[in-house]
Amino acid sequence: MPDKEDTVVNFPLPDQNLIQNFILESSAIRGRVIRLGSVLDKIVSAHDAPEAIAQLMAETVALSAVLSSMLKYEGIFILQVQGDGPVSMVVCDVNSEGHVRGCVTYNEEKYEAKLKEKNKKPLSLEDMFGTGYLAFTVDQGAHTERYQGIVALDGKNLEECVQHYFEQSEQVETVIRLAVDRVEDAWRAGGVMIQRMPLDEKDVQSEVVEQEEENWARASVLLKTCKDEELLDQKLHENTILLRLFHEEGVRVLDSTDLIAKCRCSEERLLGILSTMPKDDIAHIVEDGKIMMTCEFCKTTYAIIPSDELL
Repeated sequence: MPDKEDTVVNFPLPDQNLIQNFILESSAIRGRVIRLGSVLDKIVSAHDAPEAIAQLMAETVALSAVLSSMLKYEGIFILQVQGDGPVSMVVCDVNSEGHVRGCVTYNEEKYEAKLKEKNKKPLSLEDMFGTGYLAFTVDQGAHTERYQGIVALDGKNLEECVQHYFEQSEQVETVIRLAVDRVEDAWRAGGVMIQRMPLDEKDVQSEVVEQEEENWARASVLLKTCKDEELLDQKLHENTILLRLFHEEGVRVLDSTDLIAKCRCSEERLLGILSTMPKDDIAHIVEDGKIMMTCEFCKTTYAIIPSDELL
């Protein structure tokens, strides 16, 4: 038998894919912690995009998860980034069951030309998207009006663009701290978002309002001290991160939501799309008696044998 000193046991790292809710009991502040492991890696890796474009996609997926968690909805939250540059679109959606998917559209020739123009230096957000915008959409079905917010791509990264949106809008005051990177050959993300709940100044004393201003300023500063390494460290529990940041604020952890990489594509859905197309167009895409269709989100390829009704 080997000596105990020679025995090495390798335990797998936790695979965290969740949104953890919390509140700061000393103030009117609520928040979310997000950790993404295999979910993010599965979504991004399916597209086999160049590293810089994959990074943009990973950031979009992480931000989608964070932003969707601040809303109560029954349907789909969509985050879409669109522009006229080498990357024309990145879109991610999260439904109310925690199912996440994403896709990216880019022009490889334009991307390579931009890399050459910049002498292979890191590309900025403007280099990647050109002139464009970021849009949030909440779709709760045909019987409920869609909610949408739009902001220009004015920032060094997508996180800053989202922050600008909250600063310019009349929404709840919000601060987001996000880290996204490839760790040991797998995409990982971690983030913390805090929101300041509005007070009715007619019903509270001015001293309370002033105290809440100080609480919000302090919490915002504390959040900005959180390091990327902490947010991406799979061995560091999300509750430990919260205690490091807000231990003096009386942080209380609430419920959490699991996130799952799951696309909504199916052969039935694709048949529904085909049924809306002219028969001549359908006949044109039939090869060897089959129609090959690939989902732009999960990259699953379907081999559909068209019925007589379609042809």
